[in-house]
Amino acid sequence: MSGHSKWSKIKRQKGVADVKKGKIFSQLSKAVTLAAKDGGGDASMNPALKLAVEKAKQANMPLDNIEKAIKKGTGELEGGTIEEVLYEAYGPEGIALIIEGTTDNTNRTVAEIKHILSKNGGRLGEVGSVKWMFERFGYIEIDKKQTELADDDLEMAIIDSGAEDFDALTPQPPLSGGKIEDQVVVVYTKPEDLYKVKENLEKNNIKMNDIGFEWRAKNTIKIDDEKINMRIEKLFEALDEQEDVNDVSSNLED
Repeated sequence: MSGHSKWSKIKRQKGVADVKKGKIFSQLSKAVTLAAKDGGGDASMNPALKLAVEKAKQANMPLDNIEKAIKKGTGELEGGTIEEVLYEAYGPEGIALIIEGTTDNTNRTVAEIKHILSKNGGRLGEVGSVKWMFERFGYIEIDKKQTELADDDLEMAIIDSGAEDFDALTPQPPLSGGKIEDQVVVVYTKPEDLYKVKENLEKNNIKMNDIGFEWRAKNTIKIDDEKINMRIEKLFEALDEQEDVNDVSSNLED
């Protein structure tokens, strides 16, 4: 199994260093509210809420904001109805896209995404036109320098955890040059097994950089034309700037 999609890696790297914390906090707040709405406000009984709260805390989101988001989800506080949205689309050269987000106004969100796609050489697809090209997985990122296990022991712990597969990724050097950081191990799970695998890894004191879900293309396409790749990158950046978009997956080869 190949590593994370190019945009998935860029998306999370941007998210960590993104100075537009208003958008980040908005996304995290919506995720907490949705999780509380779907599974209740007790994080100890709601794995999705526990994960959403952990991510919010990692981003230094104020505890008051987290508590308010939970109460909105459980109905203790009034707030706009938050919905998950998924759009299937095509980008330049017909690359397939799955755009995921959360919104309190679906009409506004779909109109803005249509505009972004049209402006950047893409278009919205019909329901089912793209999703068949992808599979849904849970993922867990482990930074090897954060674990004291030897490679063989780490591999055995991952296998015993119930994971489907794993890859070792070597990040690119910093833009300013210098040493490449230690490898990141990405563990893949069936969506329904994500929290179980996470708990099993934690029993081995394995710390995780990131955890979540992603769409992975069954087959990828490679585009060598630099100008076209720049257009695609511009589209990805425009989608990233749209407040309601959380993730973009594509069948573009790294």
